[in-house]
Amino acid sequence: MDAISWIKDSLGRASGVFSQTASSCCEDILEASRIVTDCLKQGGKILLCGNGGSAADAQHIAAEMTVRMKKVRSPLAAIALTTNSSLLTAQANDLGFETVFSRQVMSLGSRGDVLVAISTSGKSPNIIEAVNVAKEMKIKVIGLTGFDGGHLAPLCDVAIVVPSSEVPRIQEVHIALGHIFCELAEASIFGDN
Repeated sequence: MDAISWIKDSLGRASGVFSQTASSCCEDILEASRIVTDCLKQGGKILLCGNGGSAADAQHIAAEMTVRMKKVRSPLAAIALTTNSSLLTAQANDLGFETVFSRQVMSLGSRGDVLVAISTSGKSPNIIEAVNVAKEMKIKVIGLTGFDGGHLAPLCDVAIVVPSSEVPRIQEVHIALGHIFCELAEASIFGDN
């Protein structure tokens, strides 16, 4: 396959996953967006966690909420639990990598907050541990995953399971979902211009 054909094929597969997600996940996307918006309207904060590319997605979504999506406005409270390298390495070294997010949920989270847990496979032990702690603390959980949802999906208040087993395609949809959450929250809280 030549490079142009490969590029067209890759973009076609991505487009197909977006279409399948639109067909099968819209109700869950709307419910997750409502949970995020309600939390922010009530003065809560959004905590986000993920590993690897999903860590980057957590940071990207937190930045959009805190800085802006489409309009200059007051910041929305969002924290990516992936950004403090001293904390992450101390925690992993001293207490194990499985606890790097759950300990932060314990220290930063409050009832009424929302945890957005991102795991393409739904099987990441540190994500599952963070979700378990969040549930104990009465923090709502939105899961972004793919494949069959893994262990993550059944633990969440709302799980959006991207209908794909290709990690890059799942991640592409996850960042689009983060943008949707931000846009809908921004429009609801600050008015849609």
